[in-house]
Amino acid sequence: MRRGVGRLAAAAMVALLAAGAVTGCGDEEPPVRGVAAELPTEAPVEEPAAEDPVDAPADAPSEEPPGVAAMGGRPSPTASASAKPRPKPSRTSTAPLARPKPPTETRVPPAPKPPASGCKPSYKGTKASQSQVKKALTDAAARTYWPTSAPDIRIPSTLMKATAWQESGWQSNIYACDTGVGLMQVMPATAEWMNQRFEQSYDIDDYRDNAYLGGTYLAWLTKYIGDMYFESDYRLDAALCTSELNSCLLNAVISAYNFGHAAVAREGKPLTIPNPQYVYNVRELMTGCECLAF
Repeated sequence: MRRGVGRLAAAAMVALLAAGAVTGCGDEEPPVRGVAAELPTEAPVEEPAAEDPVDAPADAPSEEPPGVAAMGGRPSPTASASAKPRPKPSRTSTAPLARPKPPTETRVPPAPKPPASGCKPSYKGTKASQSQVKKALTDAAARTYWPTSAPDIRIPSTLMKATAWQESGWQSNIYACDTGVGLMQVMPATAEWMNQRFEQSYDIDDYRDNAYLGGTYLAWLTKYIGDMYFESDYRLDAALCTSELNSCLLNAVISAYNFGHAAVAREGKPLTIPNPQYVYNVRELMTGCECLAF
């Protein structure tokens, strides 16, 4: 947003025009950095940019979370250092392809376990405060998870917060019967896969790393489904959704976070939303969650 600073008086302007030298002055505020959001790992293997460190993965998060930094994790390149300009989507329609393209990501996470019946969740350790959780989720939403191959992928802060509220009620120390852990209810097998896939070492029991793991999974799903059905248009924008649940990438990513990628994006078949109530819940929370006021 730009703002002109100061106005010239009419008499002064006339004098300047008469002198033949009109001078404009004004200050501009620095551009506001957009919120980024993606998976806390790296993207598919591709040719590294010339300026990328030789020993750094092709796609790594823009910053290292506190939990990983404490373990001695190596810093990752920033998006500005490795991002390559991508042309804006040239599609005339935002609807998903009826016949998807083959997936570009061949390494996929394990399928989620079905919830156990008649089992109550357990709690372990100290519960993070609302302010701590808010910061962790906000930090996860502010990352660039695919700085080389898809730097324009952004996970909205409202999506991070709403998903965490739907999954755990922002309880960082909750352990579900289906093995889901913490804020984002990340499955241990999924966390292990993401750490291996993106060469990270996130601690699923640390609420900050748990937020990054959840963000990483959302970003991976965004790229996987976006490449197959939306021709690499990665916008998670509610304005692109219609009354049909399978009309937009946002709904597909929300659905897949709960049911797994394979239940939503299937090779050669239309986009499917097998869990409409879950999608409705998260979409409602993105605008009406009490957690947004914390």
